[in-house]
Amino acid sequence: MADIKIHREHDLGLSRAREIAWAWAEQAESKFDMSCTVLEGKTSDTVEFVRSGVKGQLIVAPDHFELEAKLGLLLGAFKGQIEREIEGALDALLAAEPTKKKGAGKKSKAG
Repeated sequence: MADIKIHREHDLGLSRAREIAWAWAEQAESKFDMSCTVLEGKTSDTVEFVRSGVKGQLIVAPDHFELEAKLGLLLGAFKGQIEREIEGALDALLAAEPTKKKGAGKKSKAG
């Protein structure tokens, strides 16, 4: 079995991260015929996904995404390609988000 592990930091907060994760799950269902289940929690969510030869989960936290997947014997031969597809889809969704500038929202003290 081949394992895929992907970690992506973000500053979206849990509410917006959930929306991104659900969009990713919808893409996985339609493009890869995955079956996805979202388990909502107070501080994080888990998107479980499965199909023949693949089983995994995407942890959705206020400051990061953590994806782990196990590929079966046949799909293990395509690990690199599958990993690039997953990374590309997740990165594209994150790239569409406006980034917060460091120090934004902080008031400076006038002296």
